[in-house]
This record gives sequence, C-alpha cells and structure tokens, in this order.
Amino acid sequence: MVRDSTARAPGYDAVAKSLHWLVVALLVIQYILGWTLPHIGKDTLPVGIIFWHVSVGMLILAVVVVRLGWRIAHRVAPAAGLAPWEHWTASATHALLYIGLFVQVALGWANASARAWKIDLFAAVPMPWIVPAASPIGMASANLHDDFAIVLLVLIGLHVAAALYHYFIRRDRVLQRMLPGTEA
Repeated sequence: MVRDSTARAPGYDAVAKSLHWLVVALLVIQYILGWTLPHIGKDTLPVGIIFWHVSVGMLILAVVVVRLGWRIAHRVAPAAGLAPWEHWTASATHALLYIGLFVQVALGWANASARAWKIDLFAAVPMPWIVPAASPIGMASANLHDDFAIVLLVLIGLHVAAALYHYFIRRDRVLQRMLPGTEA
C-alpha cells in the first residue's frame, strides 16, 4: 500500500542528527580501515592502519555513548501513522544497532587488550585493558570481531533499507526526521 503522506512527523533535533551522521561517517571509515588491515599475527604491533582502526573504534564507542545518552534524555515521539508492529520493529532494530556497536567495539577492545597493545584514542586518551594480556577469551575475540562485523553490516543494511522503504514506498517522511537540514 502506497501512502503519500505529507503530514510532518516529529523529527530529531540538530544534536541527534549530527551524532547519527557522525556515527555513520565513522563506521564508513572503520569498515574501510578494517578491510585494508594487514594480517594481524602474534607479533603484530598496533601501528599504521591498525593504530587508526583501534582509535576510530574507541571514538565510535565514545560517540555512541553520547548519542545513546542524548537519545534517552531527548525522547522523540514515534512516527505517526505506523502500525504497532512497525513501531516494535523500529525499536528492536535500533536496540540491536546500539547493542551491536557496543559488542563490536568490545570484541576489538578485548582482542587488543589480550595482545597487550597500548590502547588509546588517537594517542591522546589512554584506555584500560578490559581483559588481561594473553587472555584466551581476548585472543578468541579476534575471530568474533571479524565475523560480527558482517552481522553489524547486515543490521545497518536493514536500517538503511527501512529508511529507503519509508522514503520511496510509504512516502511518510520517516526518513526526513533524521536528514540534516530538515525541520524537527
């Protein structure tokens, strides 16, 4: 069913939009870095692309924490005109995206900790190890980190597909709620 609704759904404020699109940009950078990483072996040091991948991962975590806090403190009414299952699906997908981002960063952080790498945010903010050096769990997290990157990409794809569905099929202005330069 195609709807051509021009009713304005309450949108997100400039901070929420900025944080959303900052996470998008950081994820694009992170996936590019991740796909171009050299083989990480037993004696690999966190330099070059690996340094940038770890730093961008820490930055993603920081921005997602701020974004989640902002979202909790500045609630936006659900989009009007959606069926209850659509509200539930949107909420579940958003929750899975947040969880997925936290899990992905935690897996990478655990692996870097197990490798006894110095972990910091662009050589400026030191981060603690979250597992001991040589931890079997931390070492095993490397493969999980790689595999979960695909799971996270699928979740992101579903999110993008839903936004495009609302824009091109439903025409209900759900996507416009998060676009920069559109009214809140």
